[in-house]
Amino acid sequence: MADNQYLSKRVTAILVYGRLPLVFLGMLCAIAVMWIRSPVLYSMGVAFLFVSMSFDLVDGWFAARFSSNLTFAHLAERVMDKVVYSIIFPLVTAGVMWRLIYISPGHTRPELFHAIFVLIICVVVLLRDNFAHFIRSFAIQRGQEPELSEFSRLRTIVAAPVGTLLYAHAFYIPDGPGSALYNWASWLGNLPLKTLFVIEIIFLIINFGSIAGYCRKYGSYFLDDICDDDEPLRRKILSFFPNSLTVMNAVMGLLAVFFADQGRVKESYLFLIGAALFDKLDGSLARKLGLTEPLDDHHPAKINLGSILDDIADAISFCIAPAWIFYITLSESQNIFVLKLPITIVALMYAIFGIGRLIYFTLDKYPIPGFFKGMPSPGAALLVVAPLMMFNQSVYDDPEMIYFWGVFCFVTMIVAAIMMNVYPIRYLHMGRFVSRRPWVGRLSFLVLLSAFTPYFGYVSFLFMVLYLLSPLITWRIPSRDAARETKA
Repeated sequence: MADNQYLSKRVTAILVYGRLPLVFLGMLCAIAVMWIRSPVLYSMGVAFLFVSMSFDLVDGWFAARFSSNLTFAHLAERVMDKVVYSIIFPLVTAGVMWRLIYISPGHTRPELFHAIFVLIICVVVLLRDNFAHFIRSFAIQRGQEPELSEFSRLRTIVAAPVGTLLYAHAFYIPDGPGSALYNWASWLGNLPLKTLFVIEIIFLIINFGSIAGYCRKYGSYFLDDICDDDEPLRRKILSFFPNSLTVMNAVMGLLAVFFADQGRVKESYLFLIGAALFDKLDGSLARKLGLTEPLDDHHPAKINLGSILDDIADAISFCIAPAWIFYITLSESQNIFVLKLPITIVALMYAIFGIGRLIYFTLDKYPIPGFFKGMPSPGAALLVVAPLMMFNQSVYDDPEMIYFWGVFCFVTMIVAAIMMNVYPIRYLHMGRFVSRRPWVGRLSFLVLLSAFTPYFGYVSFLFMVLYLLSPLITWRIPSRDAARETKA
């Protein structure tokens, strides 16, 4: 029994601490590849990163299963994560720039933008790690043992595979030996840019979601030492966090428009999903931090800075951005039959109806807890952009279906604009429903995985149609249950 325990500790130590030398060897291989462009060293570097990734995926489980009494095992795992990611992501950022100069000197604008996007991802990853360490320390000081949220677990799972994939892409050397290892590594290095964008956008959203999750769970701990009993000061500082998430909501909407202008509707849809996620998190965080409740000596204000900022972000991401994406996608199709449709009028109609719905939501004196009156603007945005992916595919793959999908998107825009303003129909607050029913969130993630297939548009549209028809069932749910954000 003692031998088995000793062996399990040794294996756990190898899995936890063995990642650092493997990543360091991978870094040396990458430096050598940039210097002498050796396909063999490139293959070895990818192999080192792949083994390190495998260790990262199993070390936590192995420590919990076989070495529960191993001192500092989980702390060491977090430290190794921070060190390893501090090596990998700056390394691949330098690698994609090197690839543009020496491997693809005649690079296109999308390739240049991808290199810049990888730089942004690197900054976000390092920011997230340092922020998580900072906020966990305050939770520990208050006697609260930090627990991983769903986003943090997901981020831990996907970070190492994404780092390995970007390494294989950044340091790819063409015309290498015909070995099985090189063929496998070169396959990863030659993945289409569109696939890489999808993976990176999802990874970026997960990182921001992890930051928001830490704010939501432990955001008030570190303010106890700063503000003491000054509640107004405390609330002003705390309001920075949900307001930051609201700004990220607007940024995601602007990025969605930018990608649509490049003809990448699928990536635009992913950014709108990110905007919807931040729209859920900012309100949830504000309620978690108690910012929605007035102070004892203050009367509640219906309109304040937070609500105005939230409305502006929602107007950008869920009213203006979908209308703009619709206009860009259909007008650039160059199909004479599609261009005869009043595209501009319908796009303006959707944006105006969406903004009108936001104004009504802000000024409504008799809201229904847990429900929206009329279809919420995030749901409408995801509903109208989903068929635009099918339209975009038909432009390249099936020209005979262009007119059909153009008319389909045209009608969907009108239906969604109207449904946003049919106030007697009650729509369930989807974000709170996901918080109460984790399996719904997992199902939504499975829908998101279809982004790697040609059927993402169909699956997403079907999912949103179910939400469009959901009031036929959800109207029976009592308001007190619909308003809950956690399980009973």
